[in-house]
Amino acid sequence: GQAGPCGSGSACATRSLPACPGHPVTPSLPSPGRRCERIMAASKPVEAPGGGGGGAGLSRWQLALVLGAPILLGAGALYLWGRRAARRGGKGGGSDSVLLLGEVHSLHAVMLFSFELTYHSLFQSPLDRAQAAKNKGNKYFKAGKYEQAIQCYTEAISLCPPEKNLDLSTFYQNRAAAYEQLQKWTEVAQDCTKAVELNPKYVKALFRRAKAHEKLDNKKECLEDVTAVCILEAFQNQQSMLLADKVLKLLGKEKAKEKYKNREPLMPSPQFIKSYFSSFTDDIISQPLLKGEKSDEDKDKEGEASEVNENSGYLRAKQYMEEENYDKIISESTKEIEAKGKYMAEALLLRATFYLLIGSSNAAKPDLDQVISMEDANVKLRANALIKRGSMHMQQQQPVQSTQDFNMAADIDPQNADVYHHRGQLKILLDQIEEAVEDFDECIRLRPDSALAQAQKCFALYRQAYTGNNPLPVQVALKGFEDVIKKFPKCAEGYALYAQALTDQQQFGKADEMYDKCIDLEPDNATTYVHKGLLQLQWKQDVDKGLELISKAIEIDNKCDFAYETMGTIEVQRGNLDKAIEMFNKAINLAKSEMEMAHLYSLCDAAYAQTEVAKKYGLKPPTL
Repeated sequence: GQAGPCGSGSACATRSLPACPGHPVTPSLPSPGRRCERIMAASKPVEAPGGGGGGAGLSRWQLALVLGAPILLGAGALYLWGRRAARRGGKGGGSDSVLLLGEVHSLHAVMLFSFELTYHSLFQSPLDRAQAAKNKGNKYFKAGKYEQAIQCYTEAISLCPPEKNLDLSTFYQNRAAAYEQLQKWTEVAQDCTKAVELNPKYVKALFRRAKAHEKLDNKKECLEDVTAVCILEAFQNQQSMLLADKVLKLLGKEKAKEKYKNREPLMPSPQFIKSYFSSFTDDIISQPLLKGEKSDEDKDKEGEASEVNENSGYLRAKQYMEEENYDKIISESTKEIEAKGKYMAEALLLRATFYLLIGSSNAAKPDLDQVISMEDANVKLRANALIKRGSMHMQQQQPVQSTQDFNMAADIDPQNADVYHHRGQLKILLDQIEEAVEDFDECIRLRPDSALAQAQKCFALYRQAYTGNNPLPVQVALKGFEDVIKKFPKCAEGYALYAQALTDQQQFGKADEMYDKCIDLEPDNATTYVHKGLLQLQWKQDVDKGLELISKAIEIDNKCDFAYETMGTIEVQRGNLDKAIEMFNKAINLAKSEMEMAHLYSLCDAAYAQTEVAKKYGLKPPTL
């Protein structure tokens, strides 16, 4: 039975019960009814534990004589004293004599029991005595007397033969448990380390050391220990998995904060930038150059890239934007701002937008703040700045500030469809599905031709139905996707979102068809190839085909962090941990926000911890 912190049981110390499984049997003691008879009948010498058969020890009757003589002498003296008292007491003395004789018998029994204990301690093995000390410690532990329990476990450690690794590891682990109750975390970690050295796959000791490392803020060591526990327990223990997740998130945030602060700004791929701007319909800065903005010789060339007035940094920036020469946009916008030119508000918003795209939110915020505060600026510029600041706040996990910005945008420009479209996406992230659907409906009312809003509304309805575990609304939501792609057959996002819903429903063949249609419409969309690759793994367990598609995504866009992240995750599951770490590090360098970077660091640290556990304990998780 379980006893205290170790689970080895205290019954082995009780002479009327059998020894615990796995513990040496304690030498049996004479039963109370036949003590004298067995002591006097024993004639063979008693050897010391482990000694030879030379008969050097005291025989049982000699030992009985040595220990029993004082007892009998004492008993005889008390008897004679009782007789004398009886004679002096006259008639009443008989009663007193009987009482004293009873006391003599009781004392005799007590003294014989003391003899048994002495005999027992003399002839127990060191391991038996260590187990007895541990069992005593367990009783103290159960009673909440942790200092006394520690003393007993320390005694058990000192008595235990050094070759008894498993027993010693248990004693150290028990003492660590007592130290844990006293919140002595350094001692907990030290004793658990001893236990693990003696028994490398000792789950209790590893998990207790992980918790101690957490308290001592040794996150890396904590992660390694809890990773070993998760692997040993086949990822079935919720407590250890929660601790691993907690430590990974803390490590990820710490590393991302430092890395993101010192990172080199990196312009994303042209495909990503075009996809970003396509999510806006009322964004002035993403619109093509107007006739009045073009130089005289090009005013008649509508729809073509145009030469602009050299004195306007903003117009030059717009020109570069049409040419997809994105690296020059920030510098040209800065010239317009410093000159306080005609397009200062537009230049501030354009510069802020590209600061956000390269992941420099700290640089973007002052520009966005300034545009929002310019009451004489075009209301659509201010609303657009609020949408982008709200999205930035959401990336920084500040949902309250994000919601405030979107609500303010709706107040100052209630007819702006972009406000409701992007606020609907925010509501999905906040799991406020009904409110998200309302926002998408308002966006569609203002812009009935917004295919993207209609597709995302279908996805929100699907999420709502799916989490409600009601098959009827799920089918209704899937029918909604069919209507959208029929109405807007050139909306790649509609096919992509529909494919994700079909994958959830395990309609893999149809999902694959939707991804193919999406690729036909946008052959340079790397993300679609990644999703199609993941589908091959889930559908056919075809790792090679999945990796081939993800490699194609990287070939199309070598700045697609999602592709590197996914490939790293697959390599972890294949057991190729070094390759996985390489992929995660590439994704980290491409992360567009600190939050994304923290997530990627968590994945990388998890893979690294597994490599360390494999080296130390030879443990590896199941692989594909």
